[in-house]
Amino acid sequence: MALLPVAEALERLLAAASPITETEPLPLAKANGRILAEPVVAGLTQPPFHASAMDGYALRAADADHAGSILTLVGESAAGHGFSGVLAEGQCVRIFTGAPVPEGADTILLQEDAEKLSGNSIRANLPVAPSRHIRPRGQDFAQGDRLLEVGRKLDFASLTLAAAANQPMVTVYRKPRLAILATGDELVLPGAAPGPSQIIASNSFGIAALAEENGADIIDLGLVPDDRTAITQAVRRARKAGADALVTLGGASVGDHDLVQDALKDAGMVLDFWKIAMRPGKPLMVGRLEAMPVLGLPGNPVSSMVCALLFLEPLLARLGCNPVPNRLATARAAIDMKQNDQRQDYIRARLFTSPEGELMAEPFNRQDSSMMRVLAEADCLIIRPPHASELPQGAPCPILHLRRQAACGNA
Repeated sequence: MALLPVAEALERLLAAASPITETEPLPLAKANGRILAEPVVAGLTQPPFHASAMDGYALRAADADHAGSILTLVGESAAGHGFSGVLAEGQCVRIFTGAPVPEGADTILLQEDAEKLSGNSIRANLPVAPSRHIRPRGQDFAQGDRLLEVGRKLDFASLTLAAAANQPMVTVYRKPRLAILATGDELVLPGAAPGPSQIIASNSFGIAALAEENGADIIDLGLVPDDRTAITQAVRRARKAGADALVTLGGASVGDHDLVQDALKDAGMVLDFWKIAMRPGKPLMVGRLEAMPVLGLPGNPVSSMVCALLFLEPLLARLGCNPVPNRLATARAAIDMKQNDQRQDYIRARLFTSPEGELMAEPFNRQDSSMMRVLAEADCLIIRPPHASELPQGAPCPILHLRRQAACGNA
């Protein structure tokens, strides 16, 4: 089977994945980061009354149309405790920010522009125009307005709006359920004492963390030995648990001890493609178990993580009706880079800002795909397309940010 280009592989993976349509109601306190499945409609008008935007005095503009106007103070309007009367000619009410504007008043005199006199009187030191410092009823939204549309990812601002609209619950799409299956006789969990031919299993922790960042619930199938029957049984557990997608870690090649692909075929998987023209991560496998996408990631830790960024993250976004995180940016090469071969390279690099203010990407000296420390210290992956020509120092190059928060500032 010929090596498939990265872009075509991703296109085929996503084309075969269907967004989740199941929904669930959630209280606002548990809805952060979820995707709306029904619009949020205002349950009331905001503000529900004409409200003061400043501390001062509510009055009729006609009674203070010149400096030195004298008005009689007849009460107070505070937030939660409005003035119940109606202002008559020459009267005013002490008012505070957010408080209801009394009936009969049409403007606010700022407290710093007024002088308190003896008795119950004030003097306006400046003339007042109508409608000053008043937030009209419904300025923000009116009852029945559609405030948040389907597909919106809920965050601090949208949840504040939903709460203000008097909606304690929202309807969101169910989270994708991702089953993770790590295989290999050589693997033991962190904390265990590995035997002479064993290593610590690490991939599943990174894959689970990335999946959770992308809104997935994890079904951990544990460590499964290199046994065809055991792998098939684990796949059955994933299907019984209602997994929306299955990720396998390791064992997807065709060596004597690589049994995942055959076991998945035994379980009914239809193989779409296998082997990608990329480095690291060539032995990537994609198939389907009925409607469930199967993504076979390499057992090599760095290869697995790079493939997860390129393929698993967009897949979870597709399943969860989520926008795909934008990790792409452009930096300048900190060193000369040699011509590339037929595979697309993802080179671990650190980012820094040059004295001229340019974002620079400096590759690590060692790029072995087993080196997890290098990946953890990297800020980005420099993307070198197939057959790319030599790249001189200072030339622009595409990068893939490894941390979303860094991507926001392009650094």
